[in-house]
Amino acid sequence: MAEHPAYPVGLRLTGRRVVVLGGGQVAQRRLPALIAAGADVLLVSPEATPSVEAMADAGEITWQRRPYQEGDLADAWYALIATDDTEANNRASAEAERHRVWCVRSDDADLATAWTPATGHSEGVTIAVLTTEAKGRDPRHTAAVRDAVVEGLRDGTLVAPHFRTRTAGVALVGGGPGDPDLITVRGRRLLAEADVVIADRLGPRDLLAELPPHVEVIDAAKIPYGRFMAQEAINNALIEHAKQGKSVVRLKGGDPYVFGRGMEELQALAEAGIPCTVVPGISSSISVPGAAGIPVTHRGVAHEFTVVSGHVAPDDERSLVNWPSLAHQTGTLVILMGVDKIGKIAETLVAHGKPADTPVALVQEGTTAAQRRVDATLATVAETVRTEDVKPPAVIVVGDVVKVGPAAPAPRK
Repeated sequence: MAEHPAYPVGLRLTGRRVVVLGGGQVAQRRLPALIAAGADVLLVSPEATPSVEAMADAGEITWQRRPYQEGDLADAWYALIATDDTEANNRASAEAERHRVWCVRSDDADLATAWTPATGHSEGVTIAVLTTEAKGRDPRHTAAVRDAVVEGLRDGTLVAPHFRTRTAGVALVGGGPGDPDLITVRGRRLLAEADVVIADRLGPRDLLAELPPHVEVIDAAKIPYGRFMAQEAINNALIEHAKQGKSVVRLKGGDPYVFGRGMEELQALAEAGIPCTVVPGISSSISVPGAAGIPVTHRGVAHEFTVVSGHVAPDDERSLVNWPSLAHQTGTLVILMGVDKIGKIAETLVAHGKPADTPVALVQEGTTAAQRRVDATLATVAETVRTEDVKPPAVIVVGDVVKVGPAAPAPRK
């Protein structure tokens, strides 16, 4: 008899009995989706993995700690058979057939009446991929197709042109430390949907080259501001484009709320009645040291880390940093925007008790192909910055964690 392809269908299982036989790795992978679908799940198994047991303890499923018995599937709408007992699996399959219960078998797909597709989700859409023929089914290929579709939807490279979702308003998107691969999935998708992108110098510039020709890209540093402060001019630009019904992305380096003035922009938009979405980003304060082989915390070395801005010198009356207090802390100190002030910062820390031989690392252009790391101490860092010609942007790490890791990994090419 000719082999026919499977008929795809979405099961609505809310409140309906689903029986899972076996509490091993297969059940551990499949149960979360069944729970999320609202199914009334009965697990029948003498044993279970710790994760499956935790689901039972939390009341998400009902667990009967015993082997399969005839009659277990009588009231089920759907069954997953995943035990390591072939004879029990065969008996359960036969019962499912008698009661017309759709049945998945993890040990033998050819004996099942249903197959589990490789599934993924993106913005309210579920993608389910099935191999069309029973013979030669390759789960790896099916999963690869699923991953390609989901990734395309998430990063905007796969879009239904006539049904593209566009929402007028502004998204404050944290672009991460510089490597374009380190922007969040949501941030990349919003970029793909934008009409206007207002970008910072420290944002992931490589992503701008991927934007379609119709997208207007504005360099935030070059917005004319005349009598306005630069930040006020940026706020006005965001409001102006959004009021024209455009989808605007404010692409910022790192995270919008870590020395990024994101809240100032959100407040201005709120006052103007402009809807705003905030997409957090990976902060350079943690990711850049990590890319250079430096953990900001390490057992037995540092139980805390402090992130400060170094754009204002310690002796400047505008400084809000309690430098004397930082000198007495035993954890890691991470300084952003402090390259040109590091001499004064180091001098202040030492003057208030920080050992002069405390290790210091400067990581320039972290996570990009131009990344480089320069090591020093508090006593030598000012001279090292001059002799090594360290330029912004660079993240400065002060503390014993600088000496913990192996040689720094090669930067991304």
